[in-house]
Formats: sequence, C-alpha cells, structure tokens
Amino acid sequence: MQHTAVYPFTAIVGQEDMKLALILNVINPLLGGVLIKGEKGTAKSTAVRALADLLPAMEVSKSCPFHCDPTDSSHWCDVCREKAGQDHGLPVQSVKMRVVELPVSATEDRVVGTLDIEHAIKQGEKKFDPGLLAQANRNILYVDEINLLDDHVVDVLLDAAAMGVNTVEREGVSYSHPARFVLVGTMNPEEGDIRPQLLDRFGLSVAVAGENQPEWRVEVIKRRLAYEQDTDSFAQQYQVEQETLAKSIIQAHRLLPQVTIKDELLMLAARLAIALDVDGHRADITVIKTAMTLTAFAGRTEVETGDVNKAARLALPHRMRRRPFEDGTLDWDKVEAVFAQQ
Repeated sequence: MQHTAVYPFTAIVGQEDMKLALILNVINPLLGGVLIKGEKGTAKSTAVRALADLLPAMEVSKSCPFHCDPTDSSHWCDVCREKAGQDHGLPVQSVKMRVVELPVSATEDRVVGTLDIEHAIKQGEKKFDPGLLAQANRNILYVDEINLLDDHVVDVLLDAAAMGVNTVEREGVSYSHPARFVLVGTMNPEEGDIRPQLLDRFGLSVAVAGENQPEWRVEVIKRRLAYEQDTDSFAQQYQVEQETLAKSIIQAHRLLPQVTIKDELLMLAARLAIALDVDGHRADITVIKTAMTLTAFAGRTEVETGDVNKAARLALPHRMRRRPFEDGTLDWDKVEAVFAQQ
C-alpha cells in the first residue's frame, strides 16, 4: 500500500488563529484543548492531521497501552512503574503522534475504558480494558461535531484534558492512568451549540470561515490542486518550513517550565475578567497559561503585555455570558480599555 503524504501544516492558507491555538495546545496540553467553530470546508480536520504529522517521532514505553514517556516517571502508568522497578528501565520504541478520532456515537465506557469487577472480586487484582482516552495519551483526540456528543461524555473529556488523568470507578474499585492529550473539538454552530457550562471548560476557542479575499481563495485552490497532482513533490516544497516549525514547538515545550510572569500581569488578567464579567476564575487562569505558552513559543522566558493581549483573544470569546437566543460576543473595546490602564 502506497503512503500518501499528509497535507503540510505550513501549506494551509490563512486560518492563523486556528493554527496558533492548535500549536499552543501541543506545546502545553494542559491548556484544556481548543474548540473550532465554523462551516464545513475550512481546513479544520486537515489542520489537525497535518499538525500530528508535522511533529517528529516520540519515544514511548514499548507495549504500554498508554504510550508512557520513558523519561517522565511522574506520569507513568502502574504497569510502567512496576516494569521499571523490576527491569531497572523501560524498553523503548519510537512512534509518531497520531490523531485518535472519537465518534459522536461513542459511549462513556468506550471513551474512559472498563473495569472487570468480576475479575477483581475473584482474583483480587484490577483488570482494566483501555478506552479511547488511553489511546489518546500523548496524542491528539479529535471530536468532529462535538456539539452533537452526549453532554456527559463531553464532561468526561474535559475533565481528563484539564487534569491529565483518567480515573474509572466501578463498585468501589478505581483505576487511574495518564491522559495528557490535545483535545480538539469542531462544530458547525448552525447544527446546534454546546451548553455554556461545557463551553467554558474548553481552554481556547476560535472561529473559522472561508477566506473572503479572492487572491487567497485562488491560492487555496492552487495548493490543493498541486497537492492532489503530486503529493510527495508538494510536501517536499514545504519541508524546510515544516522542520523549522517542528523545532520551534519542541523548543517551546522544553522552555515552558522556565517561563515567569510578573504580578502586574496577573493583576491585568484579573481586571480583564472582572471588566468582562466572566464567571468563576477559569478565564483568568487560562489567559495566564496561554500567555506563558505564547511566551515559550516566541523563545522568551518572561511574559509581556502583548502575550496577555493575544492570549485574551483566544481564551475569552467563548466565555462571554449569553442571554437565551443570543450569541456571547467579546466586547473588544472593554478589553482595550483595560490594557490602556496598564
């Protein structure tokens, strides 16, 4: 079977907010995922698959159903901890990041996995059958038309995305495993919305639409035709850009723990949330985490005002309070007024 080159991430025309939001979540999976709202045919699924293909192979614990990182013992599953203790190390293999797709019809058990209670009672040991969250660890979990998914399943996904852990409890027996993944949900608002309580729990949100500049639309057509005519040759044209971006993402991931932020910028985020009258504290926290991730992506270690400004554009629009039958919209004048006081 002949391998077909994936459409290069750097070849996607426009959609800068979407591409940036995806990149930031790969750098920092604990941002809580990204919700992409928009009509069909706007490169949503293309961008997700292209991003996974862009990144180099990662080292995983061989035969581990959760793809544990051999160098990060703090996030090992129980099996890897036990194996490392017995063998003084974990066997390693290299695999590419992949996109795990979650169908709209997925049940909770299919998503989180199942515990064999009968086996636990008879044998006195836990037997866990991994679900999609196990496959998604250290990968991208992609949910198309997430607004059509059962609310309870969405809640479970968002819990795991925020905590980095999936815990299954049945009849007093519990099992936990690492679940650090990039959650990407897409939806067409014309087909229904997500409850505000769930919407607020997505880290970032972007709206996408078809390009309205004729020149850009022509470029989209040209690139797509060139890709379909000779996928390998087309991919080769973007190889340098792809490698450069991949290196930037990897360096940002390593740099992120060193990023610092001054109290005055924490105060700025707090004032911003108050001015926009958002619920709870999740908005402030997400703006700061996003700003720190933007800083790392820029190759710096200290957050600047501009990082907070850019983070606000990605982390706040979907958190605006909405009256029935109204869209929550971000009043950017209020945002600019808060920054002007800085």
